[in-house]
Amino acid sequence: MKLGLSAPVVALAIFLTSASNAVAASTRSTFQLIANPTFLGCLSGSKTPSATVTVVKGKLNDTLTIKLRHVKPKLAFDLFTVENSPFLSDGSTNGSFPGNFGLAWYQSDIQANAAGNATVTIRTILANQIFGFDAGTGLAPVNTFNVGFWFNDPADAADCGFTGTTPFNGEHAAGPMAMISGADIGTGLGPLCLDPNTGTVPASCNP
Repeated sequence: MKLGLSAPVVALAIFLTSASNAVAASTRSTFQLIANPTFLGCLSGSKTPSATVTVVKGKLNDTLTIKLRHVKPKLAFDLFTVENSPFLSDGSTNGSFPGNFGLAWYQSDIQANAAGNATVTIRTILANQIFGFDAGTGLAPVNTFNVGFWFNDPADAADCGFTGTTPFNGEHAAGPMAMISGADIGTGLGPLCLDPNTGTVPASCNP
């Protein structure tokens, strides 16, 4: 005996399946960071360096794990979430990059071991909702959906032509950006936005 389903029932089944898949897809993300080509020679160990980030959305807060491989042994870095990235997710130049990283949020230190590897895990608000604001100056809430890390010691990038300092460590005397995530090609949002809203211009993130 054939079991017939009415059109509304079939439509409902398709909707529920799609919704279930959407929820599953928006609770976890894994992405690669892109090396700053200017300072790649000062970052690389015996092989091409890589940084894999996995974000898992939780009930009260979220978990981010970064696995760094094949950098020069014992290098130290400072991990930030930032507003803007100079790259797109395919590694190409981000034409919308305003020339600065925008709002930055210090998250953790990273210390490579003698083999040039490191793994760091942090727990905080990350997926879809990470933001900062300053009520004292009127700075509106700003999301920091990109993930990157900076050379902790400016001297570690000196052989690649770096001079001066950047504010990206606890002493505000760090080196240059080493690796960072790329903005999504379609939405322009960083990968910590797991649920983009393309119904706005520009695209926003559903909290």
